[in-house]
Amino acid sequence: MTRDQLEQQQIPLYFAAVAIAVVSGLLAPTASAGLAVLISPAIAVLMYAMFLQMPFLDRRTSLPKRRFMGALLLANFVFIPPLVWLGTRGLVEHPGLLLGALLVLLTPCIDYVVVFTHLGKGDARATLAATPVLLLAQLLLLPVYLPLMMGDDLTVQLTLAPFIEAFLSLIALPLLLAVLSCASARRLPAMAAWNHACAWLPVPAMALVLVLVVGSQIGEVLRDVQRWVPVLPVYIGFALLAPCVGMLTARLWRLPLAQVRSLAFSTATRNSLVVLPLALALPPQWRTHAAAAVMTQTLVELVAELIYVRWVPKLIRR
Repeated sequence: MTRDQLEQQQIPLYFAAVAIAVVSGLLAPTASAGLAVLISPAIAVLMYAMFLQMPFLDRRTSLPKRRFMGALLLANFVFIPPLVWLGTRGLVEHPGLLLGALLVLLTPCIDYVVVFTHLGKGDARATLAATPVLLLAQLLLLPVYLPLMMGDDLTVQLTLAPFIEAFLSLIALPLLLAVLSCASARRLPAMAAWNHACAWLPVPAMALVLVLVVGSQIGEVLRDVQRWVPVLPVYIGFALLAPCVGMLTARLWRLPLAQVRSLAFSTATRNSLVVLPLALALPPQWRTHAAAAVMTQTLVELVAELIYVRWVPKLIRR
């Protein structure tokens, strides 16, 4: 099998990975739950392999264009929050679920959205270059939006440490290693061979991430599924509407085709793997429901991403 053939078969492989993860998570819940500690390292490997495919030594790719950056911020932090507020009004009687849903839906993804954008034929380099700005914006605005949307129910203190740690370990470190690998390959044949071999990694690494995330979380979510049912319509509705918000914002700003797709992926993909540690660090009265709400969103989003990868290039075109 060639690399092109592997990439052409990636969607069936991802669905197979999700199916395997669900079965293993249900048949061996204790062992599968222990896989959670491998999620961050697996994402770091995935990001490193993905970054190797991008020509970062080209100075022209170092910064996102101002129009793209403006549209990205407008879509994620002006247009998406009202959509989140409207969508979560049905959770006001479940404050723990409401807090978890707000945590995850108000924070745009800064890690594997780059991979899905690339797979969906978007401008992955522009998305990657925008991640520090996205991170800073959500750090500043999340403490503003949460009290507004939670009202009197919000009596918890949030820490920013998970966001910073995730950016350093899942973006900064893999990016630095990828740049060093590309620079070394110019004068070291062994490193060039290494980079060529790593070009095969994105698809199997993504499948591994799917297995780890779904396998480790499916048992916890299904153990008390009736409690999490109220958040499912919220997440499904968000998965359907959020890409449209990104697409319309990009069209409003008259962005190129690839960046229109990038904005659709950015508005639809949330920071679930980053805010999960934050939810787990909440006081006991909030922790269980908020963490379960985040995990449920992760599972819904992963299925949605597999659909986006196939349909976004078909639906968003000239």
